[in-house]
Amino acid sequence: MLSTHSIYKRLSAPVIAFSSFLFSITVVDYSRAQDQEWHTYGGDLASTRYSPLDAINGENFSQLELAWEFDTSNFGVSPEFNFQSTPLMVNRTIYTTAGSRRAVVALDAQTGEILWMSRIDEGARASNAPRRLSGRGLAWWDDGSDKGRIIYVTPGYQMIALDANNGERIDDFGFKGIVDLKQEFDQDLDLITGEVGLHAAPIVANGVIVIGSAFRAGRMPSSREKPKGHVRGYDALTGNRLWIFHTIPQGNEYGNDTWLNNSWTYTGYGGVWAQMTIDPELNMVYLPTETATGDSYGGHRHGDNLFTNSVVALDLTSGARQWHFQTTHHDVWDWDIPSAPILLNLTVDGHSSDALAQPVKQGYTFVFDRETGEPLFDIEEVPVPESDVPGERLSPTQPIPIKPPPFARQGLSEDELIDFTPELKAKAQKILNQYRYGDIYMPPSLAEADDGTFGTLFMPSQTGGANWPGGAADPETGIMYIFSKSDVGRMSMSNRPDRSDMDYINLQTRSAPPLRVDGLPLIKPPYGQIVALDLNEGEILWDAVHGETPDYIRNHPALAGIDIAPTGQAGRVGLLTTKTMVIAGDGGSYTNADGEQEALLRAYDKLTGEQLGSLPMPAQQTGSPMTYAINGVQYLAVSISGGDVAGRLRVYSYEP
Repeated sequence: MLSTHSIYKRLSAPVIAFSSFLFSITVVDYSRAQDQEWHTYGGDLASTRYSPLDAINGENFSQLELAWEFDTSNFGVSPEFNFQSTPLMVNRTIYTTAGSRRAVVALDAQTGEILWMSRIDEGARASNAPRRLSGRGLAWWDDGSDKGRIIYVTPGYQMIALDANNGERIDDFGFKGIVDLKQEFDQDLDLITGEVGLHAAPIVANGVIVIGSAFRAGRMPSSREKPKGHVRGYDALTGNRLWIFHTIPQGNEYGNDTWLNNSWTYTGYGGVWAQMTIDPELNMVYLPTETATGDSYGGHRHGDNLFTNSVVALDLTSGARQWHFQTTHHDVWDWDIPSAPILLNLTVDGHSSDALAQPVKQGYTFVFDRETGEPLFDIEEVPVPESDVPGERLSPTQPIPIKPPPFARQGLSEDELIDFTPELKAKAQKILNQYRYGDIYMPPSLAEADDGTFGTLFMPSQTGGANWPGGAADPETGIMYIFSKSDVGRMSMSNRPDRSDMDYINLQTRSAPPLRVDGLPLIKPPYGQIVALDLNEGEILWDAVHGETPDYIRNHPALAGIDIAPTGQAGRVGLLTTKTMVIAGDGGSYTNADGEQEALLRAYDKLTGEQLGSLPMPAQQTGSPMTYAINGVQYLAVSISGGDVAGRLRVYSYEP
């Protein structure tokens, strides 16, 4: 093995027409004693998703009562709607996005009463957007007024600033409260059809708003030429652009030499679609970047392709790069970094460090000194297989951290196949034999290869492992908690000039065998787990199967009479850490004893993984949970949707 850190050390308009609707009521001046707020998407700028509250604990969790519920079905829904918002709570007010048009709603945090609502009608600009629906949240910033301001990004990629007190747009922010993010982007984009958007919430600190970008899924891009995902900083008071960081370096910039044959000129994406993290004392913002086009084929972009698939630390005021680390060189597995880095104070080998922990889809956790970028645990560059897809040229090595151990199942072998019965395993083996498989870094292969295979199978899949909800952490103990799902991904590369000007896209042939065994998963359970990692020691503390066995497994005729232990469920599950517990909802629903569809919100002991309690919900968790307290009463909020539930914010409470 070759040992290296692969680290670069610290380096010293017009706006579309809109309509809006506004409701408001008088806000009462409450006493703020015994209040605990939730100011940012991640709970704090460090993205720990942690609260010190402990009124809700293992002894009473199952007895929590529904304090109130906010139904978003009147805010616009669609068949693919998925309510993913994590609300904020400031000054006894809940702020959340809602509905398929991403309205912003302020609610009384004790009763759920609507205080105001603001909505922009973007017309064709929104309907053409690659990232629509409710989004995942918004930002609150203390602008010196009594209530501060709310900042969010619309489906049509416009940034809007609202008065948090009444929902009115801030007139001197941008143009009448709106900044068109398709402009001042260092590239030409059509304001209506330009293919860029953002699901994530903005992040703001030290008077600077940082905005990323997201695009359409890139496994079958129509062209090698796509928009670039640059990251920008804006003045939080005026909306003026302060800086831009080119995630695909321009001709005279550092890292440009990792894009061979001038591929930087036409290659797109490489943005930050995930949440970001800020250390306000170091005045640094940390970016988790994504893959360039295309996600599965890099024959048009030879080289390591900085700064894609990287943790990048920037000076918050100037946007100047401080350090970076690339977690996947020349990515063709769609292993972009999906979630916010987590900032913690750790003690590693007897030395105290201000650390950054970055979980990735592969199941690795990269841990760095967040000021210098030095790894706190060794990272080895490990040789990986070559590709035989024509034109492809992979990196000969990939970085693998020695510690902590992976939190996800990695690689695919016969031992991973479904084994409820010998007959099912034999069928699974027959499917597996028609593909290439093996190490986690097995390269994509042709959909109709000379050896008779139909592509490459690998685990984790393109969606992880970890995905956008990321992890949560206890800053007192240095323990990180994360949901990990297990399923199989397929890369079947086809030359389809009728679909794309790229030489190859990930498109299976009709003759390719499905990755199901009589409707069951190809692999054995568990399909969903919560894993606790002690980042001081770099060790797994515990793991727990998370989620009920899905109905299609429990009721499958081939499994009649077989006692099946809980399998857990695949999904995208966000966690909340409190003083005493880890809280997470199921990633899917199931039929309960009464014949009703439900999912559970569960609480686990932080040190052992023992389940301490659960609450039934009418649909699965689709937004990461948060908690707050008013007058000593603790509340627990979580967004749910799925099935017949268009989207609801459920708020539980416990009053001692």
